[in-house]
Amino acid sequence: MLYDLIIIGGGPAGVTAGIYAARHKLNVLLITKEFGGQMAWKAVNIENYPGFEEISGLELVKQFEKHLRKYQVEIERDEVVKLEKNNNDFLVNTKDKKTFKAKTIIIASGADPRLLNVAGEKEFIGRGVSYCTVCDAPMFSKKIVAVIGGGNSAFEAAINLVQWTEKIYLLEASEKICADLDNQEKLKQTNKAEIIVNAQVKEIKGDKFVKSLIYLDKKTNKENVLNLAGIFVEIGRQPAVNFIKQLIELNDKNEIKIDHLTNQTSCPGVFAAGDVVNIPLKQIVIAAGQGAKAAISAHYYLQKVYGKQSN
Repeated sequence: MLYDLIIIGGGPAGVTAGIYAARHKLNVLLITKEFGGQMAWKAVNIENYPGFEEISGLELVKQFEKHLRKYQVEIERDEVVKLEKNNNDFLVNTKDKKTFKAKTIIIASGADPRLLNVAGEKEFIGRGVSYCTVCDAPMFSKKIVAVIGGGNSAFEAAINLVQWTEKIYLLEASEKICADLDNQEKLKQTNKAEIIVNAQVKEIKGDKFVKSLIYLDKKTNKENVLNLAGIFVEIGRQPAVNFIKQLIELNDKNEIKIDHLTNQTSCPGVFAAGDVVNIPLKQIVIAAGQGAKAAISAHYYLQKVYGKQSN
């Protein structure tokens, strides 16, 4: 089947694109490993999405998916591993060895957790090393853990961990914390967290599970050991673009470069939206707006190139 549009990603940008594409009567397929993207990992309640004074990330994901499924949008639960151009159309290849064909594409693949890239990290993923407090916090009930990072995501992760853990070390590599003062104050009030700055993680150790973390105090140049059971890495995200590097122009941060009026990429017929593109602000509401704009632009592109809006 030749689809009018294939959307890659099921986060706020991808879901919103799917809703708008369906409302324009496009024959659309949405491919995603899971719904929600980073929104599903949100450690604290979301308080800045219009229409919801306060809502958990998981509940907002459910609302997004429910809204999408109201329309005739075909959904494939899979991971895209390669996007390529085939004459005037595009081929989307997935991890399950399936191939789908479309006239236009919207890339809304979001961002993946950034790794520490230290000894022991990969060996202990799922055995004490985690990138999602929402997913894994209950596993560390009454245990000592560390959160790596000094931004809002790190502080929100630590705040979420308070209800489960005995103690939290929050390690920041630089000299200053950059999280909002509101998040800093919330964590301080718990009396469960110890913040350590100038702390560069060097190694993660353990046997079957994590037992300790070694960090360098950059001020004294001395290595220190923290005995703990879990490590939550919250040092940012990197654009999920491994499947399109040969087709689409990226910037020096590996973000997809777009025309900010239309969200079209360097490849005609391919649009992009959300945290994967070169916009400075990464917010749920902004990603959703980007998804809407990309879908409308794809619709106009189909009208211009094919003279119709659907098969």
